[in-house]
Amino acid sequence: MCIYPAYINSKKTLAEGRRIAAEKAVENPSCAEIRDVLTAAGLNVLLENKMYPREWNRDVQFRGRVRIQLKLEDGRLCQDKFASRKDVMLYVVEMIPKLKSRTQKSGGAEAGSQPGEGGKKGKKKKK
Repeated sequence: MCIYPAYINSKKTLAEGRRIAAEKAVENPSCAEIRDVLTAAGLNVLLENKMYPREWNRDVQFRGRVRIQLKLEDGRLCQDKFASRKDVMLYVVEMIPKLKSRTQKSGGAEAGSQPGEGGKKGKKKKK
């Protein structure tokens, strides 16, 4: 099974590839975050350098997909709590906000954006 970040991105519409409810989705998830969450859950995970076909932005930030092994060769599930694709996606969106990198980024981004805006206003006044 493959998961592209667009499947769980709250900034995307259904037409742009989001597959779960916008209220449950995460803002701009990365492949590395998805990989970290699923590896910690004990699934076999492989990160691939592929583009989602509906993604119009070709930046490195939006590249990648995560390939997951849900079933063993004999057809049994690897883990009973992940019976379907939707179960995996809902687990990922539940766990990504709890990642250390996510909590540090959000705190740093808020603090970083405020002084940045102040600096821009100061530059305008000098001109």
